[in-house]
Amino acid sequence: MTTDDHGFATEQVHGGVVPDAAHGARVPAIHMSSGFVFDDFDQARDRFAGTDDGYTYTRLGNPTNADVERRVALLERGVEAILVGSGQAAATVAFLGLLGAGDHVVSARSIYEGMRGLLLQNLGRLGIEVDFVADARDLDAWAAAVRPNTRAFFGETIPNPKNDVLDITGVAETAHRAGVPLIVDNTLATPYPVRPVEHGADIVVHSASKFLSGHGAGLGGVVVDGGTFDWSAAPERWAHLTRPERSLDGASYVERYGNRGFTVFARDVVAARIGPAPSPFNAFLLRQGIETLSLRVERHCANALAVASWLEQQPEVTSVDHAGLASSPFHDLAQRYLPRGAGSVFAFTLAGGEAAARTFIDSVQLFSRMTHLGDVRSLILHPATTTHAGRTREERAEQGIGDGLIRLSVGIEDVADLLGDLGRGFAALRRGRAHGREARGASGSQPLSPGHRVALAHAGPQDRAIAAER
Repeated sequence: MTTDDHGFATEQVHGGVVPDAAHGARVPAIHMSSGFVFDDFDQARDRFAGTDDGYTYTRLGNPTNADVERRVALLERGVEAILVGSGQAAATVAFLGLLGAGDHVVSARSIYEGMRGLLLQNLGRLGIEVDFVADARDLDAWAAAVRPNTRAFFGETIPNPKNDVLDITGVAETAHRAGVPLIVDNTLATPYPVRPVEHGADIVVHSASKFLSGHGAGLGGVVVDGGTFDWSAAPERWAHLTRPERSLDGASYVERYGNRGFTVFARDVVAARIGPAPSPFNAFLLRQGIETLSLRVERHCANALAVASWLEQQPEVTSVDHAGLASSPFHDLAQRYLPRGAGSVFAFTLAGGEAAARTFIDSVQLFSRMTHLGDVRSLILHPATTTHAGRTREERAEQGIGDGLIRLSVGIEDVADLLGDLGRGFAALRRGRAHGREARGASGSQPLSPGHRVALAHAGPQDRAIAAER
């Protein structure tokens, strides 16, 4: 299917589909098979030699998974995609498709904590170094971090949890001046609001478990090659892609596959051997989610902006980190890169610190208390004691993640119901303050009344903590 004359919503439904010649099924089948039968001796030989494009083993490729790969590559405007078992697996495959011992990565500091751990601990043990840019808007800082052994830049379109939008074009141009590709994690944006390849990124990764799938029912990850980076411009840097390979009859990956050289290497040498193959059933769930992606993301973004605007008006809130708000320092980047919406994962901070966050989170009913993002259901979490608990208080403070910060992933429910549910949290905080005032008043010359004593006795531990604090 061509991409010249179809809109995004059409492509997300029809893109990359190979008709079922055998039965005419409109929805592609789920191929729950670990292996595939060869017609004869010669076909088996040809498939292992790579001269026959058929399937051999699901760890190496599967028709259901390939359907999703074609569709995501089309939506992201890439030349090819690799579907793997999770977002972390996608990042690992992308990095190991580029990097080796002694190489160096320049990354934005504001990234998913699991990605930070992957770079520092896992890749670090393999002799790969990383430097983090504190202010991702400072392009000079990106350039200053480059070393002779730098091999990649990395950032997230919409980082979690601060919604601090990446200047994709600026960072891409800086990376290209250094002769290295830019890898962008587009999980929290998705290709509906922005396609990083169109702004200069070379490789895009997704945790497909999030918005692409949308329903919190399965895991998946995708690596998309934009096909834009010239690996032959500095062949000594990318020897694994440009040197002759015996398995390719003396050709290199770039010579044999052109602008798909990186993807073929990452698929055949990295993913196939590490083995993060997704279940075809999870691929089916992902494909079903993609078909409604634009509809869901529109609602996610509209709801999130309404919630963020409402939160700004609450006296207990000291800040709201959503780039769709005019008050955000990243509002200009959101207008530039995310005209369809600045995503639905963002944070706000309560003045009362961890005690206030605890009271608030334990009071909501519609928001699910869980560690996930991009679900049709709205989710709530306290990063300082969960996702970022491994960081020191000083490190969290440097990233603006205080004890009162709460992360939301806003779903597609009726926004009035979401505001009503968050209102329960604020009501609980206000009740706690009222209890505190009563307790302070009772500590004066007058003894505590029986009614006040009963109220405090029946107050929850969160309310009593706030009463004591205030």
